[in-house]
Amino acid sequence: MAFVEKRGAGRWRARYRGPDGRERNQTFSRKVDAERFLVQVEHDKQRGMWVDPELGKTTFAEYVGEWLPSTAHLAAGTCANIDGRLRNHLLPYFGDLPLSAIRPAHVRGWVAEMVGKDLAAGTIRSTYGTLSRVLRTAEVDGIIARSPLMGIDLPKEVARAEMIFLSPTEVAYLAEAIEPRYGALIYTAAYTGMRWGELAALRVERVNLLKGTIHVCESLAEVNGKLHLKSTKNGKDRTVSLPRFLAQMLGGHIGRYPSCEGHVFSSASGAALRRRNFYRRHFRPAVEGVPERAKAQGRAARPEIPSPLPEEKRRLRFHDLRHTCAALLIAQGAHAKEIQERLGHSTIRLTFDRYGHLLPSLDERLRDGLEAVYQEARAACVRPGGPPAGDTTPLRDAETPG
Repeated sequence: MAFVEKRGAGRWRARYRGPDGRERNQTFSRKVDAERFLVQVEHDKQRGMWVDPELGKTTFAEYVGEWLPSTAHLAAGTCANIDGRLRNHLLPYFGDLPLSAIRPAHVRGWVAEMVGKDLAAGTIRSTYGTLSRVLRTAEVDGIIARSPLMGIDLPKEVARAEMIFLSPTEVAYLAEAIEPRYGALIYTAAYTGMRWGELAALRVERVNLLKGTIHVCESLAEVNGKLHLKSTKNGKDRTVSLPRFLAQMLGGHIGRYPSCEGHVFSSASGAALRRRNFYRRHFRPAVEGVPERAKAQGRAARPEIPSPLPEEKRRLRFHDLRHTCAALLIAQGAHAKEIQERLGHSTIRLTFDRYGHLLPSLDERLRDGLEAVYQEARAACVRPGGPPAGDTTPLRDAETPG
């Protein structure tokens, strides 16, 4: 039973029982405010939206400490990203605030502060996503009535760095410029579209040289200096076919560069490849040309080699070899669905979003095909003595076989 009682001059106490049977109260300076409060409490109880005010006093930092273990099922890299966003951007701002006290105004203020620090729009959006997950879970746990993330405008992401596509000749030049141990890796990345993590995790038993296929089922990620084996990015296995030259090249590579851990591509010691080390020691020097500083840093002396790529392509990233594969497939007339399956995209929409600007070139083939179909149909329908084959005048009823 809820009621209001007077507690001295200018003090009114609203008393009620929560759904758990415990009695609670709150004091107001006006009777009308106490009565309105009780009406709202009863309304929330009936709708199942009532929350214990004591739980709402839990600070953001305290709740995050309880929430973090629930992310243990996520990939190691994802957990590391979440931990970094909380530590660097969320806890310094929201840490001491009780969960029930966080309002949309606080969130808008936080966004403004992040923008003021010149953080990238993508960083702000991903951190906002982490904040949303925390507060949404607090809502599900009944600690807050609803998440305060309403009506929040986030900065728009600027265009991503422009993709670089290599020609088949440039792929060959790059494979020749890099150390011989990694030439097959360059070709495999450019002709299969596999991600770095999938290539680093690839084991010899996943390669079927007779059938000319690779079974892609796992990925290798480096987090805080430790390697973690996980499933592919979209969680699905796929089989990638190999052109004949690449199957033969991989056969020779596996025999020439055995790995103590069974990997197809490995370091000089035969261990699993680490992305940062490979990128710094082997990939960048091959893309940019072997610089003098490589000798000064004590690495094995190698002759000066100019970059195999034109100036505008020397910012090439390893991931651009995946984009190169997509471009090569499109040049061969591949359908977007075929590209999606080969690259392992989760949806065909993602394929169109990434490579749709390259697909218009296929429209010319469609146009020429439709033209050929029309001419064949016209030639079959026109009677002897009718209009010549090159005539584009529409057939009249009199010219159509009756």
